[in-house]
Amino acid sequence: MLWVDKHRPRALDACVGVHAALAAHLKRLVASGDCPHLFFYGPSGSGKKTLALGVLRELYGPGAEKVKLENKTWKIPQQERAIEVDLAMMSSNHHCEMNPSDCGSKDRYVVQEVIKEMARSRPIDANGCEGYKVLVLTEVDQLSREAQYGLRRTMEKYSASCRLFLIAEKPSRVMDALQSRCLPVRVPGPTLGEIENLLHDVAKKEKLDLPPELATRVAAASGRSMRRALLTLETCRVSSYPFKPTQAVQLTDWEVYINQIGAEILAEQSPARLLQVRGRLYELIVNCIPPEIIMQTLAKALMRRVDVEVKHQVVFWAAHFDARMARGSKAIMHLEAFVAQFMALYKSHLIKAFG
Repeated sequence: MLWVDKHRPRALDACVGVHAALAAHLKRLVASGDCPHLFFYGPSGSGKKTLALGVLRELYGPGAEKVKLENKTWKIPQQERAIEVDLAMMSSNHHCEMNPSDCGSKDRYVVQEVIKEMARSRPIDANGCEGYKVLVLTEVDQLSREAQYGLRRTMEKYSASCRLFLIAEKPSRVMDALQSRCLPVRVPGPTLGEIENLLHDVAKKEKLDLPPELATRVAAASGRSMRRALLTLETCRVSSYPFKPTQAVQLTDWEVYINQIGAEILAEQSPARLLQVRGRLYELIVNCIPPEIIMQTLAKALMRRVDVEVKHQVVFWAAHFDARMARGSKAIMHLEAFVAQFMALYKSHLIKAFG
């Protein structure tokens, strides 16, 4: 088992550091009675899902951890023919966890059908009173607008028998009408000091000797993500142990690949190089690297190697094409357009600088 899963807090009482105050508020909320719809938002690796699962355990006890993975198929009746949608989901007797954005343009059907199905199987507690189930939806900011509208209507209709825990990184991509029906829970990213403390705690539990210098560099390379920090430390443990203070912190293969793409773009700005870069971007997308992450990492790789005069233009065009990519359907077109725009402005800058 990976350290990320092995050392994840199972209950709200086990949350420490940046999550301690949030966990205490959520525990009082659950103890007060009926739990509302919750909207957890914050950066990647900040602990949104950990808090959501902690609330589930607070509501239902250890039974919420007895989950099974199933690949379910829904048949959605339409005018011409029925649509079949397959989606993997984790479920227990009390909740269901899924990522409907994996269905692409069919996400709106899945959201509505799952909530309707959960509403039909409403549980009854020990006192004979009707309870409710919880649906945990991850990456809600990746849902289409149609799915969000459908989710808004469905959660209103079945609010008595179903509660929704929504998890998202970018709340700006979640419609206001959906957010207004939930209690927002902002989960901030941990500080570098808190990540270092986490690394030392995990190393102590694993009975490892972790030099402070290595912990500092792993925390700095994590981008304030606890998940990435633990994965990086485990990678260092696999590559070399005992740890050394000067041990290299390894980047992921896809990050190294994007840095190579950035170096190739700066080395030559031509249609032939643009075609070559397009093929490399396709390889990243095929290997399930999210296009938004590719855009961010490539922009950072380019900014590290250009003059100050060009950096603000790189940020502007990266944000421009990232917003267009969120509204479009073909990510490769917007990634390639960003690369072409950068090549044009960088070549223009070189001509002005060196005549």
